[in-house]
Amino acid sequence: MAKVKGKNTCPELNLKKLLSMAGIKYTTNRKLEGKPDIILKPQKVTIFIDGCFWHKCPICFRAPKSNTSYWKQKIKKNVNRDRKLNKTLKKEGWKVIRIWEHDVFKNPDKVLFKIIKNII
Repeated sequence: MAKVKGKNTCPELNLKKLLSMAGIKYTTNRKLEGKPDIILKPQKVTIFIDGCFWHKCPICFRAPKSNTSYWKQKIKKNVNRDRKLNKTLKKEGWKVIRIWEHDVFKNPDKVLFKIIKNII
């Protein structure tokens, strides 16, 4: 797990490029709770790019075949933390957008539309 990157992942860099090409200004100031991947400050929008394995994507997730009890608990904890964080940020007035990593690559137009819809 030490090799798992926490920032500037491939999906994150692709989304940043997509936002830049669309003329959408963003920041990556990570002082906000939960450390969103991308923040649109003027619109109070946080964007999280969730890894399909780590956040249990309903389409892509495949449970590991070894050490299953550890991974089951680990993934469940991640999903519960995400839900709690969403509620916390919403109470603070932020919009929360969660994007699956596979959507950044397979459906970039859909991802961009989802973001634009939340900032206008």
